[in-house]
Amino acid sequence: MLFVRSLLFNVAFYANLVLWLIILIPASLVPRRAFIRLVQVWARSSLWLLRVVAGTKVEIRGADKIPPGGALVAAKHQSLWETFALVTIFDDPAFILKRELMWIPLFGWYLRKARCVPVNRRAGSQALVQMTARAREEAQHGRQIIIFPEGTRRPPGAPAAYKYGVAHLYQNLGFPCVPVALNSGLYWPRRQFIRRPGTILIEILDPIAPGMAREAFFKRMQDNIEEASDRLLAEGRRELGLGDSSPAPVTSASNI
Repeated sequence: MLFVRSLLFNVAFYANLVLWLIILIPASLVPRRAFIRLVQVWARSSLWLLRVVAGTKVEIRGADKIPPGGALVAAKHQSLWETFALVTIFDDPAFILKRELMWIPLFGWYLRKARCVPVNRRAGSQALVQMTARAREEAQHGRQIIIFPEGTRRPPGAPAAYKYGVAHLYQNLGFPCVPVALNSGLYWPRRQFIRRPGTILIEILDPIAPGMAREAFFKRMQDNIEEASDRLLAEGRRELGLGDSSPAPVTSASNI
């Protein structure tokens, strides 16, 4: 059953994605905020498919901690899941992402429409300058700038590998940083076909006010995310009936 449900979900998820890529073609003419609302509808439809077809629910903790207006969001990255799920949690998100994604037909055009922040990795030291300038501009318009500080997806429980780009942004934006912990990699493993039933946990942690020294901020942010993510991973492993080894499928489900 796990294989069948995973197969059905993957087919439904990518079919839904293609459908929305087509739907959004005329929507690219509407104002950016309206466009973001449509993207959020797509993201919610994907979460609905995940719940109904794969049996994977979502529990969001600490949403009341999200400050109003502009912010820097530093999220743990274990899965493809958070790249669209976070869109439903924040009011006006703008992702920091590699520039090459904007070259993808349709998808890349929509990233431009949403005014995401590209990073030109070939630009060397200028990449940080350009990224920061764009991120500051968006944050000053009340947007939440979402960055995955480790730069790529990491398996659940893997050693932390945070990069200093997030600290540079924190120092130069002048907005609070909202750390985000999660355990999505247990249920939607990276580079795997399987989608496990259960409840993905995502937790919004206490915002870090602007003004901390770079090293102090970097350590606090990393410690907060890792400690909370380890706790959520432990909860997820108990739900799935797993030990500390690699995940194995077990059917289970709970809230929302």
